[in-house]
Amino acid sequence: MRFSIREVDFFERPVRLRMPFRFGVVTMTEAPQAFVRARIELQGKQSEGVAAELLAPKWFDKNPALSNEDNFEQLRNSMRQARAAYLAGGENTAFGHSRPTVGLVENFGPALLDRALLDALCRALGISFHEAIRKNVAGLELSPQFLESLRPQPQIAARHTVGLVDPISKADQRVNDGLPETLEEVIERYGHRWFKLKVGGNVRADVERLSEIASVLDRIRAPYQASLDGNEQYEDIDGVLALWNAMHASPKLKRLSASIVFIEQPIKRQSALAADVSTLSAEKPVIIDESDDSLEAFPRAKALGYRGVSSKTCKGIYKSLINAARCKQWGEGYFMTGEDLTIQAGIALQQDLALVSLLGLTHVERNGHHYVNGMAGLPPTEQESFLKEHPDLYERSHGAVRVRIQRGMIQMKSLDCAGYASRAMPDWNAMEVMR
Repeated sequence: MRFSIREVDFFERPVRLRMPFRFGVVTMTEAPQAFVRARIELQGKQSEGVAAELLAPKWFDKNPALSNEDNFEQLRNSMRQARAAYLAGGENTAFGHSRPTVGLVENFGPALLDRALLDALCRALGISFHEAIRKNVAGLELSPQFLESLRPQPQIAARHTVGLVDPISKADQRVNDGLPETLEEVIERYGHRWFKLKVGGNVRADVERLSEIASVLDRIRAPYQASLDGNEQYEDIDGVLALWNAMHASPKLKRLSASIVFIEQPIKRQSALAADVSTLSAEKPVIIDESDDSLEAFPRAKALGYRGVSSKTCKGIYKSLINAARCKQWGEGYFMTGEDLTIQAGIALQQDLALVSLLGLTHVERNGHHYVNGMAGLPPTEQESFLKEHPDLYERSHGAVRVRIQRGMIQMKSLDCAGYASRAMPDWNAMEVMR
């Protein structure tokens, strides 16, 4: 289905965290959320689509010389450059309009526009995102057999993130806003059985913190699983192996170590793809995340012993689909994971969930609902619209609409609707126009 792009508008709104979230080299307390509204023309008829993503500092570019505002402006510029390129592209398929490049910052803008355009196309045709991909309405250069084999899942396990400064027990410092804050309270409220544990690059300190986390997780009678996220905090493979060996040597970490299913990007991106990691992957599979900066990155990583790659809508939905096809072609032992970048309730969350649902993933990292007070910062009418249209995904509690997680699971059957995963739309009048 070939179409023309008629207009692309950018908006943003502030997002304030209810508690600080430290990942890697930054402790985040607030950031803007960017929105795209794109209008296309298909066979003489026009249709609008949307996308949204947080302008997260110090992930796309971790240069310490850059301020958070510098990082925000980098991502805005990526969006502006993508808009100019897409508007000049003439008529094409959704995938044909896509402009994947090299670099996490550089791909941010194209990733947002690709989702908005696909949303507009789905709405024009009156079909869901799942149907559009399975029938290859987007024009992907992937086998029909692979695309037709994709089956959306009605629910998925939420893998809870334990950040580097998150309180673990009830004795720790509190925000006192009535919502779960400590790891103990999170487990009690949501019933999680999947976790993502951040480490900071110092073996002794990491083992001590993991031991504190284990003292809480080990109280769970049922089996639990976890991923270990290095966030590029280790210089080389030897440092990560030292951490893994220290974890195995600690009696306090016996059950937690056995629960780890994979290790996520522990080595700095500057050297992550410069040395073989097979010795570590032989212990636990290692995936790339920040090093996944182009369509060629995953094959390069595979040659060095990496076994998997993350799916993130901020890196591009088509990249996720292509990498999923690679995993299937390469066979047993290669896999994709679903990761978060503090995705916010609403359009961003729903589009990401629809993607991981279609990919058949059984668990996905979710943290935006924990660090931000749901939709509290949105107009009441917008909150009510999302709750009404997606009652399986959201609930109203503590004065706001928020993600519903019960027994560690997120229900998402309502996302299989016309358009890209949303019957509700954001309130454009409640945002600022991004220039």
